[in-house]
Amino acid sequence: MKFGARVPMTMKRKLYFATLLLCLLFAVTIAPVAALEFNELCADYNPDVGEPSQDCLDYMTDFPEPLTAQVPLDGVTLANFSYWRVGPEAVNLFDAPGGSVVGQIEAGFNFVRVVNTTDGWLQTQDGMWIAESDARWYEPSSFRGVLLLDNLEQPFAWVLGDILTVPAPGAEQSMETGRFLPRYTRINLFAEYQAEDGWYWYMIGPNEWIEQRNISIPKLVERPEGVEGRWVAIDIYEQTIIAYEDDTPVFSTLVATGLPGTDTNEGIFQIWARVANDTMSGFTGAPNSYALQSVPWVMYFDDSISLHGTYWHDLFGFRRSRGCVNMTISDARWLFDWTAQGEPNEDGEVVTYVYVYASGDYQGDGPQTK
Repeated sequence: MKFGARVPMTMKRKLYFATLLLCLLFAVTIAPVAALEFNELCADYNPDVGEPSQDCLDYMTDFPEPLTAQVPLDGVTLANFSYWRVGPEAVNLFDAPGGSVVGQIEAGFNFVRVVNTTDGWLQTQDGMWIAESDARWYEPSSFRGVLLLDNLEQPFAWVLGDILTVPAPGAEQSMETGRFLPRYTRINLFAEYQAEDGWYWYMIGPNEWIEQRNISIPKLVERPEGVEGRWVAIDIYEQTIIAYEDDTPVFSTLVATGLPGTDTNEGIFQIWARVANDTMSGFTGAPNSYALQSVPWVMYFDDSISLHGTYWHDLFGFRRSRGCVNMTISDARWLFDWTAQGEPNEDGEVVTYVYVYASGDYQGDGPQTK
């Protein structure tokens, strides 16, 4: 989502223009996306001309799951921060349980962090009270990204919704022939096949195929010129992020970037401010207004656009925000810590680049538009 940073305006302007200059300098630099490189035992398999070789079948059996490890759950934040949806209609604020009205949370998409409860009343982080009947508790997503133990040598993907595999590209889903894959399952991709309608199908096991619109694939991208050390690449098309140490991918996860009309800007940026938690709001008085307390693990990189933890939805892998890059709380915590531990440059500063790009057409209406 697109939010304003709570930092001194003079500092913000300096950093903004510095970032703008950097983007202009890099404007002609295009970092190509690497094609998916499948293991040679399965890469050339074509379902139109026969069955996979025994070597390919053995390979799929030997490597049924991606070689990854989930990052730790941010149990501290999840256990100590209680998030509640307020409204969407306007809600009164009180100075004490059952006390006097001292203000109002205007109508909109609003969340508060509750720090105390008593007899049907909730105390927010700013000390005000609201009636519990005017709010609803939200449980943040427990989804987590992964460390890439094989440097992404074996392509994999996340499943975006509960689905059954099919025995051949274009076949209908069936409980008799398919394997059930819950949402967020990680699957290896062993070969690809392009159907007549332009969409790709991926072989994920013996007689198991899945279409590309049902998955998100973390794709390697070449390091842009001038970028070094620790940097992150955000693929708007696949809705994934990969963290790199120079040319080595070390971490990946699903994200949720800007919706049409509030798209996340493409380009090369630098993280210019990092805040453990921040209050975010915008469009006050408008139908699409929002106010969010204690957004965790915020990393600003494009003026007021940031990477940050997200507790108000569990739609990672789909465009969802007003410009920011939404991550789960645990993923944002991992990235927040990782970006802070990079090697300082000659000026003693830890610089983390953010490269936002699209590996496909996410705004058009063609057969490959997601």
